Amino acid sequence: MRTAVNKNQLRFLLLCMIWGSTWIGTKAGIEAVPPLLFAGTRFTAAGMLLLLYARAKGETARLKLYDGFRLSGVSILMITLCYGPLFWGMQYIDSGTAAVLEMSLTPIALLVFALLLNEETLDGRRILAIALGVSGLIVLFWPAADPVSLPTAEAFPGASLWGGLAVASAAFTYGYGSVLARPLLRTYPAVFLSGLTTFVGGVVLLVVALALEPGAISALSGNWGTVAWLGWFFLVIFGSLIGYTTFMRLLRDIGASRAGSYAFVSPVIAVALGAAFFAERVTIADVVGIIIMLSGAYLALSGAPATEAAAAES
Repeated sequence: MRTAVNKNQLRFLLLCMIWGSTWIGTKAGIEAVPPLLFAGTRFTAAGMLLLLYARAKGETARLKLYDGFRLSGVSILMITLCYGPLFWGMQYIDSGTAAVLEMSLTPIALLVFALLLNEETLDGRRILAIALGVSGLIVLFWPAADPVSLPTAEAFPGASLWGGLAVASAAFTYGYGSVLARPLLRTYPAVFLSGLTTFVGGVVLLVVALALEPGAISALSGNWGTVAWLGWFFLVIFGSLIGYTTFMRLLRDIGASRAGSYAFVSPVIAVALGAAFFAERVTIADVVGIIIMLSGAYLALSGAPATEAAAAES
């Protein structure tokens, strides 16, 4: 029992460290490549590699028809309908507002859908954990949402409103997809499911990018520059192959709302990396926000269940 808890805690820490550093690769990529194309190629490539790895390990399975429909829905929700609106919306709102919306809504959405689909039960600990985490995120990121820094003219009428709604919607599509995926994870290997969802969702996202995104077709030439390619490889290997598979295992073992509390720790990693490598200033408010977020994450994970089955699985 204790081994299972430790294993999931280590997985959680690994996930937070990886997804807390992916912003470096994303920033490097979308400065040179259309965002939807960058994300679509990343997930498609990661899905192919994961499926090859699953096949080499003998961790593949034949999907039942009903499960195939569910997996298609999970893929589109967690990848296509999450990252498409997220990247689109971030063009029209400031980074501070985007961070508060996406990261604070993700754990809430995960808990709401887990309750609606009877995957989890509500308790005071979970409510307090999410309340602390969201409060910490607001303290940490709200100063960045300075109205003075917003553009004087919107790209189109209501651009900031629609951009904010798009970013917010990404949290709910990701949350819904994550909870829908949990029954599949009880039947099929996590690596196999991770590969299928990232590949299917990535292909759909890639098709959308090529059909609708300006500059996407010309960017297929691959003339992105060394920095963008390094960011792309980092996201494929760490952000998707390792990070996404780790999240799916946590989703299986400790539930959606607890796994989603990574959103309260990953920003801490991002702030630390920004201070260490980019000389970004850390204020007293940042420290207070970090302490509150970590308290929320600890409270969420301290009640995480562990089973012998979870301990035995890889």
